[in-house]
Amino acid sequence: MKTTVAIVDDEEHLREAVAEYLDLQGFEVLSFRSAQAFREGSPGRTIDVAILDIAMPGEDGLSLARHIRRSGSTGIIMATAAGRPIDRIVGLEIGADDYLVKPYELRELLARIKSVLRRVKAAPAATGTATPAAQEGRSLKFGHLTLDLDARRLTGQEGSPIELTAMEFDLLQALATRPNRVLSRGQLQEFAHGRSADESDRSIDIRVTRLRKKIEPDPEHPRFIKTVRGEGYVFVPGGA
Repeated sequence: MKTTVAIVDDEEHLREAVAEYLDLQGFEVLSFRSAQAFREGSPGRTIDVAILDIAMPGEDGLSLARHIRRSGSTGIIMATAAGRPIDRIVGLEIGADDYLVKPYELRELLARIKSVLRRVKAAPAATGTATPAAQEGRSLKFGHLTLDLDARRLTGQEGSPIELTAMEFDLLQALATRPNRVLSRGQLQEFAHGRSADESDRSIDIRVTRLRKKIEPDPEHPRFIKTVRGEGYVFVPGGA
């Protein structure tokens, strides 16, 4: 069965170029000129990856991304105009898996699609049947730990405090508020620290190692922050 990719963009020439290129790469391609056209034409179709332009007339790509994320596990790639980092950050915040700056090269698009597909397929294997973190107001509970998002505090059994640096807290919050989802190092830099980073940057790895020493019963065999080889990390609140 072919992998299905949907492109939603109001630029006709771009849609045609992407559709032709991906068709030659063996994908089934669905092309939509607007969010409304996607909503009308996609029900009942299994879509593996959706490429969404952010700035479209009518409903924009960010709104459509929210709809898609609520509806299933489709991988989402946002296409954002150059010089608009806020679009990229908001897109990732609402559940997009990756982003591209327009105009983009078709070979780069193909690489991003393949990367997103690997993450989407890896997530179930990494998370098993883990349940989401229990949330009460602005607190997240996992294992015997409670992450208070408003007070920026992590506590253990009987409310004993666990000291975290500001960057460690930001990273844990980025992971814990997106459970059971594989996040790359670049995405974690965006979510936790509000800046883009090269995927080869290993500063996230260092902070993950420090976090594991503070929250994992056995840091050498982590239950909560799991590594997905070649992709990044996934937070499993059930500790599976």
